[in-house]
Amino acid sequence: MNPQAPVYVRAEDDAWLTVVYYHFHAWSGRRPFWAGLFTLLGGFPIAYFPYADLRLGNVSLAMATTGGAGALIIGVLLITLGLALWFQATIRVFAGVAAILLALVSIPVSNLGGFFIGFSLSMVGGALALAWAPGQPAEEAVQPAAEQQSAPVGLTKAEATADMGAQGVPGPRGTETAHASETTAHADGGRNSAG
Repeated sequence: MNPQAPVYVRAEDDAWLTVVYYHFHAWSGRRPFWAGLFTLLGGFPIAYFPYADLRLGNVSLAMATTGGAGALIIGVLLITLGLALWFQATIRVFAGVAAILLALVSIPVSNLGGFFIGFSLSMVGGALALAWAPGQPAEEAVQPAAEQQSAPVGLTKAEATADMGAQGVPGPRGTETAHASETTAHADGGRNSAG
């Protein structure tokens, strides 16, 4: 989103659908909306397929498994996590990790994770929840790059680079020891000495 884009201000003659669209767009932009949607949609096939039956004429094909209750629990938890991502954006890391773990558990429990449909949607939703970060408001005045890289106040360039070595690499300062063997732990009579 461009911080210089104009902000929508409702006019009196706007259609109600335009108002709803802009309000929904503003609401979904402040939370991991797509992560919640994918996680929510991933829960439905995982919960549905173990209880579904397919009718082909007079033949009924049931896909029920012994883990039907487990599949229902996993599906309901994924739907709940998807809704929680919409309404509690602060739990996005927990919800993302939980969605990924539940999607992985759904493979052996629920007909290969809802025939990999629910598994795929839940994995994408969990990954999006982990990757989402809340936006930061744009600063009013951005400092120019020349001001950010200036030397410390009160020091000349020669004083600021006095600790630099021959190739521009900082060397040890006056308070640092040059060798590790001169520290207290390795000094003669120390507890860490071998002899």
